[in-house]
Amino acid sequence: MLFSEACERNKQSIAAELERWLPRPALALEVGSGSGQHAVHVTRTLSQLRWLPSERPEALAGLQQRIDLEGRSQLAAGSSLADAVALDVTDTGWPTGPFDAVFSANTAHIMPAAALPHLLTGAASVLRPGGLLLLYGPFSDCGRHSAPSNAAFDAHLRSLDAAMGVRDADWIVALGQSAGLASVADVAMPANNRLLVLARR
Repeated sequence: MLFSEACERNKQSIAAELERWLPRPALALEVGSGSGQHAVHVTRTLSQLRWLPSERPEALAGLQQRIDLEGRSQLAAGSSLADAVALDVTDTGWPTGPFDAVFSANTAHIMPAAALPHLLTGAASVLRPGGLLLLYGPFSDCGRHSAPSNAAFDAHLRSLDAAMGVRDADWIVALGQSAGLASVADVAMPANNRLLVLARR
């Protein structure tokens, strides 16, 4: 079964921020659920949360395996974890909303830069008015990294694929504004990560 050390290290701090930002009850879409560890953890930790995980079609089977094994029991009161759905952010076939929140962890630096505008506009299209887009991961500011480890990580990503790389938070906020999303918060997280919070106008 797929497993991410980063998810395991950061899942509690992420869940604490989701507890802070999400309304109750909440219907949330996760973009790029990967191993499914965040999906399982938040639905076991937070009450009154309906969570829809998603992944690219070729990665769906591994995600669904964790949901089947761990996502059907020990869930918090009123919470549910749906079967995973296929989602490529560059396609028009986003799940039908409206969602109270769209959450994505450690995807902005993996997907090609050209896909980021699609992520922002797609999220805006399925959020209810006032709904939140929450993006977690490492971000730079005007091309400057917040820590040497982030600079090294960025260089490593770009050595693997020139289309990958740590993204600039100001650029993402500007993309959000063009899509009808207003910047609400930029939350410092452990290990030099951040949580960007944008709201649909």
